[in-house]
Amino acid sequence: MKSARPNPWLNRFALLTALATLGLIGLGGLVTSKEAGMSVPDWPTSYGYNMFALPFKFWSGGVFYEHTHRLWASTVGLLVVVLVRWLGGGAARRPLLIVGAAEILAGIGIFVFFPGLKATGHFLTGIGGVVFLAGLVWVKSEAASRTLVKLGWAAFWLVQFQGLLGGLRVVLFRDQIGILHAALAQIFFVLTGVIALFTSRWWRERENFSPTPEIPRSLRRHLHFTTGLIFIQLLLGATMRHQHAGLAIRDFPLAYGKLWPATDPAALATYNQARLEITNVNPITAFQIQLQMVHRLAALLILAAVGFCAWQARRTASLRLLTLGWLGLILGQVALGAATVLTDKAADLATAHVLVGALSLATGAMLCIISARQPGKSARATGIVPAGELNSRDQISFAARTSAP
Repeated sequence: MKSARPNPWLNRFALLTALATLGLIGLGGLVTSKEAGMSVPDWPTSYGYNMFALPFKFWSGGVFYEHTHRLWASTVGLLVVVLVRWLGGGAARRPLLIVGAAEILAGIGIFVFFPGLKATGHFLTGIGGVVFLAGLVWVKSEAASRTLVKLGWAAFWLVQFQGLLGGLRVVLFRDQIGILHAALAQIFFVLTGVIALFTSRWWRERENFSPTPEIPRSLRRHLHFTTGLIFIQLLLGATMRHQHAGLAIRDFPLAYGKLWPATDPAALATYNQARLEITNVNPITAFQIQLQMVHRLAALLILAAVGFCAWQARRTASLRLLTLGWLGLILGQVALGAATVLTDKAADLATAHVLVGALSLATGAMLCIISARQPGKSARATGIVPAGELNSRDQISFAARTSAP
C-alpha cells in the first residue's frame, strides 16, 4: 500500500490529540491528588443528569475535578474518532458505520435483557451514536499508510476501553480497576504520540532522505530496558495513589529517620499514631511503606539508567539531544517526587509529578522507535542508503534523488 503524502494538518490534529491526552492524564492525577475520585457517585450519568447537562450548582469541591475529568475524557474520545476517520480516508467510513451500529444495538440489547448493566448500555449507545455519525460524514481524503491506519484503530478501541474502565471504577468501586485505568492511560498517551511522530514531516524526511549512522545495539537495548523500567515505576506510582492512605512515608531522603524503615507491628503502631495526631487519614500498612521504598529505589535506578543512555548516545547525532532532554525530565521528576513528600503531597506538585512521568515514558518510547530506524532496514527498503555504502555508479543516482525538488 502506497503511503499518502505528508499532511501537515493531519499531523497537527494528531499532535492536538496527544496533547489533549496528556492533559487528561494531568486531570486524572489531580483527581487522585484531591481524593475526588468518587465525588460523582453515578456513571455515565452525573447525579442523575446527562453528563453534558449537569447543572452548575453541582460544580464545586471534588465534583468540579471529577466531572471536568469526565468531560475532558469525552473530548479525547471524540478527537480519536475523528483521527481514525482521517487516517483511514474514505475506506474508514464503512467500518465506522458498522461498529457504531453494532455498539448502538449492543447498548439497546443490554437495556432489554440485562437491566442490571444499564450503565454499560448507556455508554455503548452514546459512543456508538458518535461513531456512527463519524461514518456518515463524507470527507474526501486519502488514506494514510497501513501502519498509521492500524495505529489509529488501536487508539480507537483503547480509548473506548479506557472510558468503560473509568466508568466501572465508579460503579464497582474497585481500586484495582483504577490502577489498570492509570496504566492504560500511559500506553494510550504513548500511542497518540507515536501517531503524531509518524505523521510528521520530520519523520517522513528522515525515513526517505536522511539515513542515520548505525546506532550501537547495546544502546538500543538500554533504551528499551530503561523505558520498560519507567513504565513499571509508573505502575508503582499508580498503586500508591490508589491506596487512599496519603503518604506512607513523610520524610525525605530518609524514611522515618532511617535508610530503610522498620515495618514490624510496633513500628507501624507508632507511625500511625503520629499520623492520626497530625491529620485524620487512613492507617498505613507494611506493604505501603515497602512499596514506597521500592518506588524510591526504582527512581534512583532510572536516573542512573537514563544518565548511562545519555552518555552512550553522546556521539550519536540523532539521539544526543533527545537523550539529554530525557535526562532533564528524569531529574525534574526526581525533584518533583522529593517536593511531593516534603510538602505532604501538595496537589499541584503531585499532579506535575504525574505529568512529567508520562512525558518521560513517551520520550523513552520515541527514542526506542527512532533508534530502531536503521539504514540497513529502512533506507535500503526505499532504495536509499548512506553514500559511503554505494558504488561509484550508484552514488550518481543517490545524489540525483536527494537533490531533486
